[in-house]
Amino acid sequence: MKLLLVSLFGLFAVPILWMGNFSEAQKEAKITHKRILINFSGSDWCGPCIRLRKEILESESFEQYASANLLLVRADFPRQKKNQLSKEQVKLNESLADVYNRDGKFPYTVLVDENGKVLKSWDGFPEERAQAFISEIDKLKK
Repeated sequence: MKLLLVSLFGLFAVPILWMGNFSEAQKEAKITHKRILINFSGSDWCGPCIRLRKEILESESFEQYASANLLLVRADFPRQKKNQLSKEQVKLNESLADVYNRDGKFPYTVLVDENGKVLKSWDGFPEERAQAFISEIDKLKK
């Protein structure tokens, strides 16, 4: 019975939303008092970025945690022509990198509060499973 319920939940689970505009995420964070997780990624060329997305950020446990506790912003810097972003999105991503990722690290993940204060950052692929990554974030709630 439990398996059936878990399976049904999975069918109706709403996928988490990665935003592209930090200012919008910050406005929402000030209302909801959620933390913002910013992920700087090279989605079509950076192996560790792809691994981070697949193994941690798209894991069921992370998605469940994030949907209830975080606002998510992805600043993607693809290189392949077929994956190019709009000029407006490129500008937003570059502006965000100017503030939170001046060294141009990939992947680089930053947890900030509703005011944009950095609470924690991960340089490269976190050598841990999704649940440990979630635990690190959750410790900072208190």
